[in-house]
Amino acid sequence: MTKHKTGTSLRPAVAGTTTRQARHQSSRRYSSRKEWLAARLALLKAEKELTRRSDELARRRQELPWVRIAKEYRFETDEGTGSLTDLFRGRSQLLVYHFMFGPDYTAGCPSCSAIADGFNGITIHLANHDVMFWAISRAPLAQLNEYKSRMGWTFPWASSAGSDFNFDFDVSFTPEQQREGIEYNYRREPPSESRGEAPKLSRSVPDGPTEFAAASGTDVDTYTRERPGVSAFALEDGVVYHTYSAYSRGVDSLWGMYQWLDRAPKGRNEGGDLWWRRHDEYESEPLRHQAASKDCCA
Repeated sequence: MTKHKTGTSLRPAVAGTTTRQARHQSSRRYSSRKEWLAARLALLKAEKELTRRSDELARRRQELPWVRIAKEYRFETDEGTGSLTDLFRGRSQLLVYHFMFGPDYTAGCPSCSAIADGFNGITIHLANHDVMFWAISRAPLAQLNEYKSRMGWTFPWASSAGSDFNFDFDVSFTPEQQREGIEYNYRREPPSESRGEAPKLSRSVPDGPTEFAAASGTDVDTYTRERPGVSAFALEDGVVYHTYSAYSRGVDSLWGMYQWLDRAPKGRNEGGDLWWRRHDEYESEPLRHQAASKDCCA
């Protein structure tokens, strides 16, 4: 496995596999094709209802009122320093992924990195449908570009270092705010009275902040002063408006890996295990399907 100096590698991805396999084997059901079809049709009804509900939620997002952005924000991009208006690049809509990469990190957040693995292919489609996409982080642009090159990413990434952008949109916080209790995902978290105590940001992977802080080359307090999110903006008559923001599991549907896992026979299959890592940190052993392919074609 390739070792990188930018943060500590996560534990092996196979951790807990035996436990997860045992749990699924104990709950597995077998049936005839007729019984399966009856169950599938019942599920299809629920899936269609969820699709209709999702369509309704999308409509309600678009009906949210627009809030005028009066403050001037400056960003560092590959094309130079620009304003929030400049990030639209001639489009009328802007989508921003708030990528957890603080100025004291040595590598990007592993979870944000897994989400960002799905960004390369979508940006060209969005740009040709009047929507500009950017990832934005507080780390210096040179550091973002170095990590971007390591990951093989091509999507636009801007640095908001030196501006209030991340703080105003509730994805970055000061140590003082952290001690008092930060306002994140439209609720106030309890004050952080014990330095180094990781907040429980995820029920499914409770040890995430501790391990991800180490993987990002920083401590838990510094790591959790940055948070993930997505924000939407509109440009009309030269004025920028904020239209939408979502945080925490509100960005779950943007995580392509999980959308596929939710359709796999064993689902997310986590059981509290922090199994994923950056895509260049997995074990270098051949994948099983690759080995099988070679065997069948030998």
